[in-house]
Amino acid sequence: MEWTRSGEDLFVRIDSGEEIHATLQALADEVGFDAAAITSGIGRTRDTLYGYMNEDGVYIRRNLDSPSELVSLSGNIARTQDGKAFTHIHCCWSDDDNNVHAGHMFQSVVHVVGEIHVRIMSQAIMTRCPLPDVELLGLQFSRH
Repeated sequence: MEWTRSGEDLFVRIDSGEEIHATLQALADEVGFDAAAITSGIGRTRDTLYGYMNEDGVYIRRNLDSPSELVSLSGNIARTQDGKAFTHIHCCWSDDDNNVHAGHMFQSVVHVVGEIHVRIMSQAIMTRCPLPDVELLGLQFSRH
């Protein structure tokens, strides 16, 4: 990973073999922010696990193992109650037949390169907390 900064904006290059969640969480620790919006991302990935949350609050997971174009990526970065960086990301991928796969990203490894824009929210405190009866950790907001 390499990144550059302009004010509150970070532009990140994630390299082949790096997992997107882990890399962005490491970025949050390296730069030292608690809240950010992930506004865009493109690239090519492999070993992807994605899915959706059903009406019972349970994630349904699907594999997309072959390399695919990362057409769109967005989400946010917050901290868990114990201070660990937490990424919540949704994506659209296009396989080599141009079939679109989309949903919540659980895992995705960069195959060639990933290019992601992150906007730091320096005046926000966002904490991920358990929600009753669903797998998702919900956002709780605090003021400085």
